[in-house]
Amino acid sequence: MKLTSMTQDFVLHFGEMGSRWGINRTVGQIYALLFISSEPLNADDIVDQLGFSRSNVSMGLKELQAWNLVRLKHLPDDRRDYFHTPADIWEILRTLVEERKKREIDPTLSVLRELVMQQPSSPDETYAQQRMREMAGVIELVTDWYDDVKRLDTDRLAQLLSLGAKVQKILEMKDRLTLIPGLKRSRPARSAFGRSQTTNEGE
Repeated sequence: MKLTSMTQDFVLHFGEMGSRWGINRTVGQIYALLFISSEPLNADDIVDQLGFSRSNVSMGLKELQAWNLVRLKHLPDDRRDYFHTPADIWEILRTLVEERKKREIDPTLSVLRELVMQQPSSPDETYAQQRMREMAGVIELVTDWYDDVKRLDTDRLAQLLSLGAKVQKILEMKDRLTLIPGLKRSRPARSAFGRSQTTNEGE
């Protein structure tokens, strides 16, 4: 594959965006090249296309493998390692979200859980701990939602994301249905971290 003006613009832009997402610019460009390549590429191919040193390409490929964003492939009668990205863009999205959650969200939530269990020693610490509890509650709510959503098949997930503002109408319809006589009305209950959970009256 030879980079054209269009594909080169994509690779360069992806490198710039990668640096804003917290990954090396070189890694971003390597991933972009693999993403648009119709065939798996080896390290030498990447060096030739992008002009990076062999060591930088090797380190970039190792980082992408650590993120589970590239796949390793071997070709018949060729001892070199070839790399490619998943063909399914939804698989890439799911992997990226899952890896960022493990690296950024989960450690933060663990620290917050430990801090809110400590005994405050002053009014200031009590206030600070309450704010931490609120933050933990929001993060837990989002992660619980994510755990449910990631189990959806791709078609259902695409439908959910395409709803957009229509979700508000669905929630409004649900609220109206709860006012019908004979139906149990849901009320919010809070977990230990302030997260709202739905319970039914009378249970």
